[in-house]
Amino acid sequence: MTSQQLRSEFLNFFEKKGHKIVPSFSLLPTDPSVLFTTAGMQQFKEYFLGKKSPYGDKVASCQKCFRTSDIEEVGDDAHLTFLEMLGNFSFGGYFKEEAIKFAYEFLINNLQLPISQLTVTVFGGDNEVPRDEESVKIWEKLGFSEKNGNLRFCGRADNFWGPTGEEGPCGPTTEIHIRGIEVWNLVFNEYFQDKNKKLTPLKQKGVDTGMGLERLAMTAQDKSSVFEIDLFTPLTGMINNQDEKAKRIIADHIKGAVFLISEGILPSNVEQGYVLRRILRRAIQYGKSVDLTSLARKVVEIYEDIYPELKSRETDILSVIEKEKEKFGEALKIGINTTASEIAKGDLDGETAFRLYQSHGFPLELIKEEAKKAGRVVDEEGFYAAQKKHQEVSRAGAEKKFKGGLADDGAEAVKYHTATHLLLAALREVLGPEIYQKGSNITAERLRFDFNYPQKMTDGQIKEIETLVNQKIREDLLVEMKEMSKDKALKIAKVSFDPEKYGEVVKVYQIGDFSIELCGGPHVGRTSELGVFKIIKEESSSAGIRRIRAISLGHATSK
Repeated sequence: MTSQQLRSEFLNFFEKKGHKIVPSFSLLPTDPSVLFTTAGMQQFKEYFLGKKSPYGDKVASCQKCFRTSDIEEVGDDAHLTFLEMLGNFSFGGYFKEEAIKFAYEFLINNLQLPISQLTVTVFGGDNEVPRDEESVKIWEKLGFSEKNGNLRFCGRADNFWGPTGEEGPCGPTTEIHIRGIEVWNLVFNEYFQDKNKKLTPLKQKGVDTGMGLERLAMTAQDKSSVFEIDLFTPLTGMINNQDEKAKRIIADHIKGAVFLISEGILPSNVEQGYVLRRILRRAIQYGKSVDLTSLARKVVEIYEDIYPELKSRETDILSVIEKEKEKFGEALKIGINTTASEIAKGDLDGETAFRLYQSHGFPLELIKEEAKKAGRVVDEEGFYAAQKKHQEVSRAGAEKKFKGGLADDGAEAVKYHTATHLLLAALREVLGPEIYQKGSNITAERLRFDFNYPQKMTDGQIKEIETLVNQKIREDLLVEMKEMSKDKALKIAKVSFDPEKYGEVVKVYQIGDFSIELCGGPHVGRTSELGVFKIIKEESSSAGIRRIRAISLGHATSK
C-alpha cells in the first residue's frame, strides 16, 4: 500500500467513524512558546481545554510537522525532521475504550497487519499519577497482557505526554509498537499542567493520537527504514557517491527545507530561519556534489497533489536554496580563515565555537575538523550550552509576538497593524490583484511588510501607494470586525494571509469599502487614528518578494 493510499485510508476510516476531517495547519504555530508545529494536536489545544470546537467533538487530520529535536538523530532508521502526523482527536466525545479499539480496528482489520507484530506500552504510574489500569483492562480484552509478553509498563519519560509549550493539556499514553518501532501514540488528556509543572484534572477529558505516516508506511510496506518507503526512494535514488547516512541526511533536510520555505521562512540566524539555515547547510555540507535544486523539484513533485502550495511557490523555493548555497560557500571561506585564527590561540571554548557558527554559519562539524587538523580540541558541551542560551533569548523575544506579526500589543503597534491592511489594499489597487502578503513584522516604531512582486517598484508607484493610504486615513473610515464561517469569509474577503491557519469561525476586518481581510486583530476603530503614512524603504526580501518599511509621522487630519 502506497503512502498516499495509507493517508487516504486513515482519513476515510475516521470519517466513517463520525470524525470531521480537518486540513493540515501551518508549520508555524500560533503558540509563541514553540518554533514549529510538532504535533497534530497543537491547532486543537484550546478545544481540549473546554472551548467549543467549530468542527464538533471528534476530528481527524494529517498534519505537517517539523521537529528540531530530531535533527541530530536523522540518519538512523526512524527519525526525521519533517513528517506527516496522522491523528484522531476527541474533545469530550469519547475516551480510552473507543480510542484503543479504533486503533486496533484500523491496524488489524483495515491494514491487516499481523497481531503477532504488535506490542503495546501503558503508563505504569508514579508519585503524581496512578497506573493506567483502565487502558490495561481494554488491551487485555483485545489479547494484550503483561503475561502474554505483548504489553509492558513504562514510566513518565515514555508514556506520559505533553504539554506542548510551557503549559497545556497532558496525560498518560498508550503506545503501539510494530516490529519494535513505535508507530502510534494514544494520549489521554486528563490533566492540565501549568507553568509551575502542577497537574490539575481536566473537567473535559480528551483523546489526542499521533501516528507518523512515514513509520506506518515503513511497516505496511515491510521496510526496515523510513528512508526505504516511497516518499524517500525517489530522493535517495538521485543521490550518488554518498554513504547511506549522508544520503538520508541530505534527503531529509532538503525535504524539510522545501516545506519550511513554502511557509515563507527564509534562512537567518534567529528562530525558524536559524533552523532552516542549519538544515540547508548540513545538506550542502554532506552533498557537496549533489544537485540540491533537482532534489527540491522532486520533493515538490512527490507532494504537490497533497500540498499544492509547494508547486505554486516552487520558483521561490529553488531560488532560496541556490542563494543559501552561494552564501554558504562565501561563509566557508571566511569561516575557515577566522577559525584558523582562533585555533592558533589554543583549544576552542564553547562560546567562541558558537560565535563562529552564529556569525559565519560555520558548522560545528567543520569547526571540529579544522581544530583536529591543528591538534586542538573544541568544547562541544560549551557549544551546545551557548546555543541553548541563544535559543532561550530568541524564544523570550518570540513570546512577545502574536497573530498579525506584531511584536507588542501597545496602541502604536495596533495602529501600524491597521496600516498594513491599508497598505496591502493600496498595493493591490496600484500593482494588481495578484499581490498577496508574504509576511509582516510590526513594532511601536515602524512596520515591515513583505509581498510578492517580481521587480523593484518605481518612485512613481511608491508615491501613488503612499498617497492612497494617506487618503484613506484622512477619510476617517470605520474599521469593523465581524465573525463568520471561514467559507463565507473567503467569499467576501478581498484577500487573506494563509487562510488555512484559521479555524472554521473567523474574524473579518473591513475598512470602509477599501479593505476586507481575515485577521485575528487587534485594530483601531477609525482610520483617522493613524498618523501620516510614510514609506521609508522599498527593497528585495528574497526572489520574487519585495519588502516595504514604513513609519507614521504625527497625526493625520480627517477630511
